Amino acid sequence: MTNLPHPDTQRMTVSCAVITVSDTRSPETDKSGQLIKQLLLDAGHAVSEYAILKDEPAQIRAQLQALAQRPDLDALIFNGGTGIAPRDTTYDALESLLSKILPGFGELFRFLSYQEIGSRAIASRAVAGVYQTKLVFSIPGSTNAVKLAIQQLILPELVHLVSQLQKSEE
Repeated sequence: MTNLPHPDTQRMTVSCAVITVSDTRSPETDKSGQLIKQLLLDAGHAVSEYAILKDEPAQIRAQLQALAQRPDLDALIFNGGTGIAPRDTTYDALESLLSKILPGFGELFRFLSYQEIGSRAIASRAVAGVYQTKLVFSIPGSTNAVKLAIQQLILPELVHLVSQLQKSEE
């Protein structure tokens, strides 16, 4: 889509945390986390934190709470653990802590995924919302899903959404 309803005219570097939730990935094998970092940097944003966590709800919640205390971060992007397998707990850990949910994010993500992978898109529990003063995204961990979410949904709206959150602080 080339026609944006409200083009963002302001230039802003958004400071992001990239958190991969996986029981098996390491910094060397985390292709999705690396892709998120690269896409953010290529778009002129900053990656101020990167970590890999085990898919343990208590660790995921603790990471969210710790990152929310950092004034240098604007947005938190979690990848992995959004399916329905027993070890997929990212959605469960994060969703209940979000004070505001952006239902359109998950709906659009699944719609766009459906166009690529068909009905299997119903298994995704991608979600976005607000925790304290931070914008939070939780997306699947596959590189195709990361590319779709970052390029088609997150990057086009990141500056606008962070700007909206900062209005409430002023």
